[in-house]
Amino acid sequence: MNKITLPPTGTCPVCGASGLQEQFRCTDHFVSGEVFPVLRCDSCGFRWTGAPPAEEEIGAYYQSEEYISHSNTSRGIVSRAYHLVRHYMAGRKASVVERYAGSTTGSLLDIGAGTGFFLHFMGQRGWQITGTEPSENARRVATSERGLSLLPAEALFSLPDSSFDVITLWHVLEHLHDPALYWSEFRRLLRPSGTLILALPNPESWDARHYGKFWAAWDVPRHLWHFSPSTLERMATTHHFRLLKTLRMPFDSFYVSILSEKYRKSTLPLLRGAWYGTLSWGNALTSKNNCSSLIYILQPE
Repeated sequence: MNKITLPPTGTCPVCGASGLQEQFRCTDHFVSGEVFPVLRCDSCGFRWTGAPPAEEEIGAYYQSEEYISHSNTSRGIVSRAYHLVRHYMAGRKASVVERYAGSTTGSLLDIGAGTGFFLHFMGQRGWQITGTEPSENARRVATSERGLSLLPAEALFSLPDSSFDVITLWHVLEHLHDPALYWSEFRRLLRPSGTLILALPNPESWDARHYGKFWAAWDVPRHLWHFSPSTLERMATTHHFRLLKTLRMPFDSFYVSILSEKYRKSTLPLLRGAWYGTLSWGNALTSKNNCSSLIYILQPE
């Protein structure tokens, strides 16, 4: 059984309070079958995964060919659907970048670039691209399939100051062991008028409430932090970033709902997931806070 612990500082990384409660326990359905608590700050409501593996050990929890962003596998219906949607979403992400950067060219850093699909797409549009990725296997795929030379994660800290017009993290911040350190790097690496774009699962979404501990986007222990819109904005403000806009990611509710149905061993998980994904998508039309994942547009203050 995992011990319930606070983050290394002993306090909530968002508000600094020390009171917490266990919301529930989640199983790592993806790789290990281990169980981890999801903890919640009594003061600000921020959630995080209790007692996760150390940074030097967590790589083992990504070792699965089913981990699509690292392996590029297209096996199975869910993986094939992911690849189809990814092509559409690359174009939508590019539009978001160019709209909020106010330019169709510039220097872009993608942190946690996976196999480099988005980064390659932006390079083809004329952007000067740089990417970091901790997974050696994902970096090999990026080189062999897309001709990209992604940097290992630690190379981020050696990049020159004020190098980038845009920094993107597409479902990455929740994986980073020391988010405060990375917020400092975002400020250092961005030009004064630069744009930071974060995509994150939303633990206050309709599908998160519906599935509870079976919600696939808890993704313990790979997801260490679980940012709601309010806690993300609060952390951003602490690190001297201003939230400009929050946008919906419309397809995540379907992907997450189908996986969630698989995790709770439902009959006809594809059909049930599509149905509940549709309900989640519909609820998100009335309120962004119901959306399964959100994109946050920020600028340094």
